[in-house]
Amino acid sequence: MAEKNPTFNEALEELESILKDIESGDMEVDKLTIKVKRAAFLLGICNKKLKNTEEELERIVEDLE
Repeated sequence: MAEKNPTFNEALEELESILKDIESGDMEVDKLTIKVKRAAFLLGICNKKLKNTEEELERIVEDLE
């Protein structure tokens, strides 16, 4: 069963957690690579959700005009 994509807030919370882990300086190199890949994935999700929201808001504003 495939894992569903996290919501924007879930992705943001996980990104904040990853950042704390990285900033702690106690992370093994192998785990760092995994965390950075996961962060890149989460950033992609956040960017996509923000872009979709922006486009939807623009359509709503255009419909109001």
